[in-house]
Amino acid sequence: DAFSVVRGDCRDERVMTEAIRHADILIPLAALVGAPLCNRDRIGAYSINLEAVHMLCKLSSPNQRMIFPVTNSGYGIGQPGVPCTEDSPLRPISLYGETKVKAERVVLDRGNAVTLRLATVFGASPRMRMDLLVNDFVWRAVHDRAVTVFEGHCTRNYIHVRDVTKAFLHAIEQFDTMKDRPYNVGLDDANLSKLELCAEIKLQIPQFVYSEAPIGEDPD
Repeated sequence: DAFSVVRGDCRDERVMTEAIRHADILIPLAALVGAPLCNRDRIGAYSINLEAVHMLCKLSSPNQRMIFPVTNSGYGIGQPGVPCTEDSPLRPISLYGETKVKAERVVLDRGNAVTLRLATVFGASPRMRMDLLVNDFVWRAVHDRAVTVFEGHCTRNYIHVRDVTKAFLHAIEQFDTMKDRPYNVGLDDANLSKLELCAEIKLQIPQFVYSEAPIGEDPD
């Protein structure tokens, strides 16, 4: 009964002003997510991922708390063998990473905020996203029984969507001790290369065959 849906555009100042009027906590989720989608709609990537967040920060009261999800794509390539901490330099290599890094800076400069740098999310949902790496590879393993991997040595960290929800709840409960800082959100035991991920999937789907392409690159 306490949940209501407002259909509108996060870039519409009138819609957002009314939507946040009585909110205690703001969790901006609207975004164009992932390098391929942002590259297809560069104007939308900037206006939704960055400019709409900038507007929301100006519209909101300083007393309203904000919990903002960003991406660990902001770290870019990183250093081989060196895990990225919250103090690692941010060097995004995609438009997606760039817009989220800039938006995070806006949110932290606003203050009274927590930002969560999410690992690569996976898991089922009513409107399945197949552009997420784990979801994509599992789908291919089930339906195609095969996948060709680009830059199979590249390592990513992963997190289940349920754990992302737990992270939001934790940030709400511990806001006063966490505020005004970014936090990496991922699984300590899930730093896997693409080829290692394929091997894990093959344990569940033995018919799955994968190979690494000699050319081609990961866009993010």
